[in-house]
Amino acid sequence: MLGSMMDVPLLLSSVLRHAAAYHGDGEVVSATVEGGIHRYTYADLDARSQQLANALARLGLKNGDRVGTLAWNGYRHLELYYGVSGSGLVCHTINPRLFREQIAFIIEHAGDSALFFDLTFLPIVEELAEQLKGLKAVVAMTDAAHMPAQSALPNLTCYETFIADEPAQFDWPVFDENTASGLCYTSGTTGEPKGVLYSHRSSVLHAMAITMPDVLSLSAADTVAPIVPMFHVNAWGMPYAAPMVGAKLVLPGPKLDGASLHALFEAEGVTVTAGVPTVWMGLLDWMDTHGRTFSALKRVIIGGSATPPIMISRFHNMGVKVRHAWGMTETSPVGLAAALKPKHEALDPEARMALECKQGRPVFGMEFRVAGADGKPVPRDGKSFGSMMVRGPWVAGAYFNMPSSPAHEEMPGWFDTGDVVTMDGEGFIQIVDRTKDVVKSGGEWISSIDLENIAQAHPAIQEAAIVAKPDARWGERPVLVAVLKAGTRLTREEMQAFYAGKISKWSIPDDLLIVPELPHTATGKLSKKAIRAILLEQLAHSGPDDAIAS
Repeated sequence: MLGSMMDVPLLLSSVLRHAAAYHGDGEVVSATVEGGIHRYTYADLDARSQQLANALARLGLKNGDRVGTLAWNGYRHLELYYGVSGSGLVCHTINPRLFREQIAFIIEHAGDSALFFDLTFLPIVEELAEQLKGLKAVVAMTDAAHMPAQSALPNLTCYETFIADEPAQFDWPVFDENTASGLCYTSGTTGEPKGVLYSHRSSVLHAMAITMPDVLSLSAADTVAPIVPMFHVNAWGMPYAAPMVGAKLVLPGPKLDGASLHALFEAEGVTVTAGVPTVWMGLLDWMDTHGRTFSALKRVIIGGSATPPIMISRFHNMGVKVRHAWGMTETSPVGLAAALKPKHEALDPEARMALECKQGRPVFGMEFRVAGADGKPVPRDGKSFGSMMVRGPWVAGAYFNMPSSPAHEEMPGWFDTGDVVTMDGEGFIQIVDRTKDVVKSGGEWISSIDLENIAQAHPAIQEAAIVAKPDARWGERPVLVAVLKAGTRLTREEMQAFYAGKISKWSIPDDLLIVPELPHTATGKLSKKAIRAILLEQLAHSGPDDAIAS
């Protein structure tokens, strides 16, 4: 017997309608590419998104057509989030930090019908001009006064001109909630990028989940600033979650340096923000150098890669709480959040920090399983490790336009994240390493994340990575590759002494390589593949058994 409740589909247009109806005066503040600050309300966002939907319909786009974006976190990009998806099209956010060849591949593979871009990315778009000739429109997200004076781009249109004459009323269609709403490609660190096709249902459920107190804890009393980009994994769902609860939304635009972020946070009274560790490292270092503090910031959500304890401590010392979270493109992305339980308040600071550094407990709706080499679950003791499997209503079941499925072959219906993890009795999961990054030494596994977290606390180290070097006796041994802070020095012996007593002796890195900078992926994570290449090149000159400290 079925229930007798109304069958109302979960659609992204309903989020916008709710925000306009009940939080219409809520602010959306954007730092713009052209310079200056733009302000308007959720009511304005609703009206302009409807204008955009009418313009897209006039262009002749049909249900399911993909609309590409190359844009920062800004109000026009937010209008695309709602105007495109709400009208039955698919909002395809493209990461501009990818290689040009990857961007070209993604646009072609997705079959985009139109492309919208911020002026910052004009050089990228012009490079791809030949591949864009088949698009119905190429739209610069600016006003007439800032349009490029000359451009060889086909069908180049000004965004404000594109929507100017359209009515601010659009009859948002009602359709199956499983209809595709967004498309985001993985960063392509192994092979070509793969597309994850989100649905209205998955996006709305994910947004509802992350507003919960033990996840991102968002409310109408907050001022939310997503620093994680809207061009990758929907800024962790915050452009949907903030309007859903009526929070003031602050979008940082292209300037993500410490000075710009601090000024924006202070000017707008930001209470909650979210981003990757590399961004927060730059902000904290700038604040230390200039003796600044926060006047309104209460919480920072950190994800994308493991957060070193020293970063959490630095925020705590400024009176800011940290919520560690985990996710990936295939999980929409949030699946874990490290919210402590009341009983954990009585723990000593070291034990509490150990929990806060974990990736967190499963968000309701997400199921996690840690499988050993035999495919069976490992004990939930916080020590036994295995492969992390996940399933849920906002987890990808297949990749877009590809025959391969992301599900684990031995466990149909589960997605293998590629992470080696432990889980304790209360569900706290800690990533020991990525499967491909763990150091396998003498039959034992050494966690690169543990070693990196220790190294990051050294006063001379700006940023650190652990990679393996070949070893005739042990198979592999860990090497610390580090960037030093200005005016400091560090020897191999000093590095090893710093590790002593903090980790087992056999896990201490054998060597140290000092580099001017560490390469990162398009999503801001350390590029272990590129770092290994740097190490191997150094070893080719020195030999695998020679010291490489420099």
